[in-house]
Amino acid sequence: MRLFIAAVAGSLVLAGCATTQQQQKEPQIQRISAEELEKLMPQPAPFITYDELVRISKAGTSPDEIIVKIKESNSRYDLTPSKALELSRQGVSAKVLDYMYSSREQALRDGFAEELNKRERNKIVEQEKLRREYQWRYRDPYWGMGFGSYWGRGYYGPRWGWY
Repeated sequence: MRLFIAAVAGSLVLAGCATTQQQQKEPQIQRISAEELEKLMPQPAPFITYDELVRISKAGTSPDEIIVKIKESNSRYDLTPSKALELSRQGVSAKVLDYMYSSREQALRDGFAEELNKRERNKIVEQEKLRREYQWRYRDPYWGMGFGSYWGRGYYGPRWGWY
């Protein structure tokens, strides 16, 4: 009978020491406010003004040369449909207008991707910090990782009995 009770007690102790994997929580979507969105969006910086675009377009400069000038000056335009229509009526090529629009969209995508990457890096750093903190908190200074703080240090004697 004692052997049976000892076996049951031993299996209960071992079952109590068993660990399970932590369940993954569903990813939380972090929403950003309109102010944060405005900060993330690259602001238009036209170093070549709309008037200069019209002037060099009327001077007979090819659309490819105008696009090169826009790239070199690193100009960005917040091109609304009405502004695009107005520039088109004043003689700016559709190819130039398409480039102005697509470069703005690409800058927006790059800005969002950069912000997502930054948040992901911060999340990984925070998870690593929590993992190290968890390991340090549950580390037994005498026996190392995984044995808890009770084995052989005052609560249980060498014969599994109380002192």
